[in-house]
Amino acid sequence: MDDVVDGVAVREVLPVARVLGPAALAYVSPEAFRPVEAGASTVERLPASHPELRLLERAAGREDASEAALDEITSPVFVVREHGQVVAAAGYRAWPSRTAHIGVLTAPGARGRGLARVTGSATVAHALAAGLLPQWRARPPASRRVAAVLGFEELGSQLSVDIAG
Repeated sequence: MDDVVDGVAVREVLPVARVLGPAALAYVSPEAFRPVEAGASTVERLPASHPELRLLERAAGREDASEAALDEITSPVFVVREHGQVVAAAGYRAWPSRTAHIGVLTAPGARGRGLARVTGSATVAHALAAGLLPQWRARPPASRRVAAVLGFEELGSQLSVDIAG
């Protein structure tokens, strides 16, 4: 049976190039935010265009780099270095309605040590100080756990579809 839109039969099916998601959408208020101390790590601030971020993206791989979208960040980027190399980074892209879309990326060899929490915490603090509403979009369970530690509450989900052509 054909779908009917405004009395016209619709037979065409749009070709899908890529599906992204579903992903959880989480938000945090200033009152709910639970900052994480850097501990032994030093958090440094870099411009979003800094070339060392591209090196981190290559080390993390295309899929993880795409998920974090560090190349779209409009804020400063908060990073942790080990042996002189950036191994974790976070920042945000300013979206409409005063939303700060958070992006976090940790090099594969540095994961599981709390660096995403540290850089994410610095990013959230910066966004809140700027009067923005931090938004954390995550598919991987580890990313969702980091958001929860920082006080984010999951309030929705997102599914993106790229149409081919």
